[in-house]
Formats: sequence, C-alpha cells, structure tokens
Amino acid sequence: MMFSGLSSAEKRARLRADLDSETIVQAPGAFSPLVAMEIERLGFEAVYVSGAVISADLGLPDVGLTTLSEVANRAEQIARVTDLPTIVDCDTGFGEPMSVARTVRTMEERGIAALHLEDQVNPKRCGHLDGKSIVPADEMVRRVKSAVDARRDPNTVIIARTDARAIEGLAGMIERANLYAKAGADVIFAEALHDAGEWQKANAEIAAPLLANMTEFGKSALLSAGELQALGARIVIYPVTTLRVAMKAASGVLSEIQETGTQQALLDRMQTREELYDLLQYSRYNTFDHSIFNFEL
Repeated sequence: MMFSGLSSAEKRARLRADLDSETIVQAPGAFSPLVAMEIERLGFEAVYVSGAVISADLGLPDVGLTTLSEVANRAEQIARVTDLPTIVDCDTGFGEPMSVARTVRTMEERGIAALHLEDQVNPKRCGHLDGKSIVPADEMVRRVKSAVDARRDPNTVIIARTDARAIEGLAGMIERANLYAKAGADVIFAEALHDAGEWQKANAEIAAPLLANMTEFGKSALLSAGELQALGARIVIYPVTTLRVAMKAASGVLSEIQETGTQQALLDRMQTREELYDLLQYSRYNTFDHSIFNFEL
C-alpha cells in the first residue's frame, strides 16, 4: 500500500539472488507506477524502466534528450510502489565519467536495483535503428569503471550495453563485451543480436551474464523466455510492449468516440472500476484511515 514493503537494499539483494539462480529474470517495461503494480501482481521477477518509453511519454524521440532528473523521478515513482527490483535505462550516463558516477549514486538513492549504460555516442539512437555510432572501447570502459566505483551498495547491478553488433559485427561486439566485463560490469546487454545462433555464440564467449532485449519491430528475433534461458540469457526485458499496446488501445477508443460520440461499445475492453480499485488496494487505505481516525463524538 502506497510504498513497497521492502527496502531498496532488500530489492537489490533479491535481484542478485535471482541472477544466481537457474531461472531467467523477466522484466516487462512499466510506463507508469500503476503498470508496475500489475507486473508485480502477475508474478514477474522485475520491472524495467525504458529510456525510450520515458522519452515517448514526454513527446520526445529517443535521442538522448531526457535528463538525469527526468529519468530518476520516473524511476523512483515506479520503484516506490513495487517489491520487485527495478532496472533502469540510463542511456550513456548523462555525461562524462564523473556524471556517470553521479547517475549511479542518484539511482541508488531513488531505490533502483540495477541500471544500464551504453557505448553509443551522445546523442544516442534507438538500438534497433541504423546510423548509430559508438565510442571507442576504452571510453566505455571508463564509463563502466566509474559506475562500479560509485555504487555504495555492492548489490547494485551495473549492466553494460553494447551496440557494437551493428557496427563492428558479432566478433567485435563480443570483444567489447569482454572488456566491459573485465572493467566490472555485472551483466552485458548485447543489443540487437539477430537470432538464436548469435545468442548461443555470445553466451559461449562472453565472460558475464547476458541481458536480452525483446523489443518489437526491431532487428532481433522475438524468442521466448524459455528459449533465451536455454541460450544462456539471465535477464530478458520487454521495454516498450505495454506502452505500444496501451497507445494502440487509446487510439482505438478515441477513434470510436470521434465516430460514434460514445465509448459504450468498448466497455468490455476496459479495466473495470472494481479491478482498478483492487489493484490500488483501496480497501487497505480505508482500513488504515479508520485505524487512525477511530474516535466518535
């Protein structure tokens, strides 16, 4: 109710334990705290906060226009309402290595369990678009080292994302990933691998656990969590899925209202008032309220 029942440290420890288990961590993207509550209710292991989703929700393209404070504020709002560990997309770290260190400290203070940094040049581009540029490997190594050195909680998971597959090929991506792992990255986010064969090779040759990005309409085949687990992935994210479905539904209902003047025909496709109140735990708020204001005149 209102806040998570677990401390930030407990959530980070939970994610660490999950990474050490044999079961892949599924982390659907949440574009709001309410969506994060539904992710927890359905039994997933973690929540993901996508930089692309935050940008889109602000009416901006995913080209590095969001600020540290904007991302941290939304991430904190989401982490606050769930006992699940929250994984946050921190783009290129919002600046040079010293800024990366500040980003890590800020995210820890906001209750985040894990964050990822990428090796793109700023301004970055969506990882599944062409025309990306990446920084020299040693520059990304400095980003990773800054992040690792800055964390106060050793259970904070530092994830290094590499976009090198599209630029330097699979072999170049694997070489970079191992440099990032050696610098202290706990997990490697191998962006835009094409198929199961590439996942198998990456798992065999990268000296760190892997994160898989199952985003729609991109360059990666949409493999199931079971398939990815068998191929060695330890985390799978679905970053924009809930937003895409929600926006398609919103567009549909708005078109219906525009055409017919009423939403009556769409009631069976809506979350009911009772379902919303159940998710928000209205009854617990009433119990709390009555326990405080329990006097009678």
